[in-house]
Amino acid sequence: MDQASPQCMDDDSSLVAYQHDERLPKIVVHFSVMPGVTLTWCIEADSTLAVQGARIWLTRISSPYDHWLVPGAEIRLQRGERVWLSTDADQVARVSLTSQLRMRRGWPGRWLAKLAGVGLGAPTPR
Repeated sequence: MDQASPQCMDDDSSLVAYQHDERLPKIVVHFSVMPGVTLTWCIEADSTLAVQGARIWLTRISSPYDHWLVPGAEIRLQRGERVWLSTDADQVARVSLTSQLRMRRGWPGRWLAKLAGVGLGAPTPR
């Protein structure tokens, strides 16, 4: 739904992106959505929301559509979005929000990261 069509993706580029993301530390926040309660917040980092326990309703300020997510479903959320969550079940819905920890770097760190991305690695003294 929030991803590009497989016909438009280069298999090698998605593998590189996957490997790059695996090197970064992840932050996972688990919380419960009680029946009859609506939670809202602004997403502070690109994240993946995963549902367990009971079906939840999710709406996002950037979308004209509501989403009903069943247990096991995941949805990507973008930094800066405002979302609302609720459940129509009689039981608690469990939700986890996973995001990559972004490290702030100065220009030397960005330069070294670009070199590593091209496969050149960091310069070594002689």
